[in-house]
Amino acid sequence: MSFSVILASTSPFRRTILEKLGIPFEIASPETDETPLATETPQQLVRRLAIAKATAIAEQRDEGLVIGSDQVAVNDGVILGKPGDHATAVKQLQAASGKRITFYTGLCLINAATGNVQSEVVPFNVLFRPLKDSQIENYLQKEQPYNCAGSFKSEALGICLFEKLEGDDPNTLIGLPLIRLVRMLENEGLLII
Repeated sequence: MSFSVILASTSPFRRTILEKLGIPFEIASPETDETPLATETPQQLVRRLAIAKATAIAEQRDEGLVIGSDQVAVNDGVILGKPGDHATAVKQLQAASGKRITFYTGLCLINAATGNVQSEVVPFNVLFRPLKDSQIENYLQKEQPYNCAGSFKSEALGICLFEKLEGDDPNTLIGLPLIRLVRMLENEGLLII
């Protein structure tokens, strides 16, 4: 059986992760309002947005397996967004110093032909080392992770900020839980190996 796979994301990080599976896929840009709802937990937010992103693309297709994903970082119950600028990144990393930050990644797979929806929220914890301001400044000058939730790139120099990583799948931290995705694809009949 032949399937088309569509990644409902323009994230270069998610694209790189999905390429690890060695399957052909398309990229589609979902138009989704990512504003959190007033009473939503971080887990509810990422599940809703992952489903919304996949749905936005699946509704335009007669067939295909559409992957949606969304991620937030949470420090002491507060969602950390993408910093956008240097000053915000400094504040985020100072607040993370010596703490455990939890990343929640919402994952959704929709079979556009059948309407079947699978979704999960996958947690991943990062324990930060105690960081000096000079270390934060040096890191930000070298990597400039201003478009990354939590102000770091774990797949690059950001690994130097951590004491420990805790989770089932390191790809989850970067934004696409491949172990769970492989199971979802197999549930739809697409065998990777």
